[in-house]
Amino acid sequence: MDKNSAEKRIAELSALLDKYSYQYYVLDNPEVSDYDFDMLMQELKGLEEQFPELILPTSPTQRVGGAPLSKFEKVEHAVQMASLQDVFSFEQVESFVQRCKAELHDPEFTVEPKIDGLSVSLEYTDGVFTRGSTRGDGFVGEDVSANLKTIRSIPLKLSSSPSFIEVRGEVYMPRSSFFELIEQQELLDEQPFKNPRNAAAGSLRQKDSKITAGRKLDIFVFNVQQTEGLEYTAHSQSIDSLRTLGFKTISYKLCKEFSQIKDEIMRIGDERADLPYDIDGVVIKVNDLAQRELLGATTKTPKWAVAYKFPPEEKETTLLDIEVNVGRTGAITPVAVFEPILLAGTSVSRAVLHNQDFIDEKDIRIGDRIVVRKAGEIIPEVLRSVSHKEGAAPFTLPTVCPVCGTPSVRENGESVLRCPNVECPAQLLKNMIHFASKSAMNIDGLGPANMKLLVESGLVSSPADLYSLRKEQLLSLERFGEKSAENLIASIANSKNAGLERLIHALGIRNIGQRAAVLLCERFPDIDKLLAADKADIADIEGFGEIMAESVSDALAEPHRIELINKLREAGLNMTYSKASAGDDRFAGMTFVLTGTLPTMKRDEAKKLIESYGGKVSGSVSKKTTFVVAGEDAGSKLTKAQELGISILSEDELLEKTR
Repeated sequence: MDKNSAEKRIAELSALLDKYSYQYYVLDNPEVSDYDFDMLMQELKGLEEQFPELILPTSPTQRVGGAPLSKFEKVEHAVQMASLQDVFSFEQVESFVQRCKAELHDPEFTVEPKIDGLSVSLEYTDGVFTRGSTRGDGFVGEDVSANLKTIRSIPLKLSSSPSFIEVRGEVYMPRSSFFELIEQQELLDEQPFKNPRNAAAGSLRQKDSKITAGRKLDIFVFNVQQTEGLEYTAHSQSIDSLRTLGFKTISYKLCKEFSQIKDEIMRIGDERADLPYDIDGVVIKVNDLAQRELLGATTKTPKWAVAYKFPPEEKETTLLDIEVNVGRTGAITPVAVFEPILLAGTSVSRAVLHNQDFIDEKDIRIGDRIVVRKAGEIIPEVLRSVSHKEGAAPFTLPTVCPVCGTPSVRENGESVLRCPNVECPAQLLKNMIHFASKSAMNIDGLGPANMKLLVESGLVSSPADLYSLRKEQLLSLERFGEKSAENLIASIANSKNAGLERLIHALGIRNIGQRAAVLLCERFPDIDKLLAADKADIADIEGFGEIMAESVSDALAEPHRIELINKLREAGLNMTYSKASAGDDRFAGMTFVLTGTLPTMKRDEAKKLIESYGGKVSGSVSKKTTFVVAGEDAGSKLTKAQELGISILSEDELLEKTR
């Protein structure tokens, strides 16, 4: 095919794929099968590979993510992305409505579900998506355009458009995608996201947009921030207009009276359990834009809208049993098994009890009547014991591993009970999955399902076994064909050059994540120097503490770990560190304030962690503060941060930002 014919066909294919994507991701009404869609996409990719000069930024092929970014650029919002005043009762909603009626002539209101996600701005020039950014503090956000392009329901070009338009939307993670993600995190023995909102936020701020692309995020657009060439008189009119431009828009209902608004809030509340995404409330807004101008705004929130927040749902049930599971690092975790109850629209019968201290503090015993809720409307948690069954004894975790029978241990300073047997069958599969994961050796094609198959078939019982696998062995397994077997063998071979920092992370040393592995390698750039280092040398690394240093020193002295490293060396793995991959200043330009007692980290450890990523830690909260990291008993600093609208992070959320 010549270039002119290719250009014409590329335009035809792009238009068709845009149309079918809109039908599938926005209208939820696909016209063609997945197979037909994939065939058209493959044809387009083939033509673009043949004629790369014809690839456009708006091509449907450009949604898979590009090269990782070193940092996110700051974006100053021309129009403030304001937050709303929260209300928690119908009395407060009625008060808002009456106030509006007192100041305005016959006001009309829109009532919309409040999507529980991350607010973003999308900008289009001459109909083409040019920039997308996070809300940040409402005045300054971050450019996450590359990641937003991976969201299929965001149009890269509009069917018809003014010369410029900026819209605001809420990026969210559908529940099905969230459950799929936390299942994978649990297999990797990672700290799972608590709810879809945190998962969406963490996914959208990935430096590697290919990771974002795999998280299956979605968006609802709910506001026009600014526009050139279009005039609107009402909010409902702007939403209808956005829908015709190709956006996936929020639903709304027009109401005049409080009774109508209350009925709509109750209807949305009744139906939210059946939605495929999370909502945490209902937004009530004055519809007429001129009337909004009359009402104005405070320094924090507009006076023409409120967000009604649903109360958390709690239910009582009977604790039937406490099961004990063993994780990748040997952590022995108790799990409550109780009579099924309906919470937030789904049946719940299990909840993690964390550790012995948690059980003792709440005095939880088998047979108890307990109160359960869903944290963030997703993860079940036991709040308290209401009453004990007659004769019920306090529950104590086993003194031996429930899988292999090895005596369990609880190390100094830890709340977790562990199985110390590294050959425990419960730990093998999860260790292998972690070794091959994207953040570790990044062996493409060796996800949890394939790794489970290799382990259960007996082909591998150690990470070193991966490097002696042959194509013929893989072909004997049900999931592998000629091409997939060849690809996996090639990917395993490629992982030999991953570098020492990835290998250290892949070894699964407790308390040592990706960033800590890089810091280790910057001080000890080859494996022999690291093996020869003592605990004092390691503790001297900026960003390390005594606990991390002890974890490394102890792990690298274990005979089985030394044996594994030697086998990997013999297999040809790169045991040296290249500074080409060093440096991660993701917190550059950000100021953090620490307040309260964090669950697992000392204040100094959290400070070193933030500074290791280029961030600054301040002792006081101001408008220049980017995040406040709050633990238990947080005091006036937390209150001031809330007053200033500064983002509040838990310890888990801080750690998630470093992954």
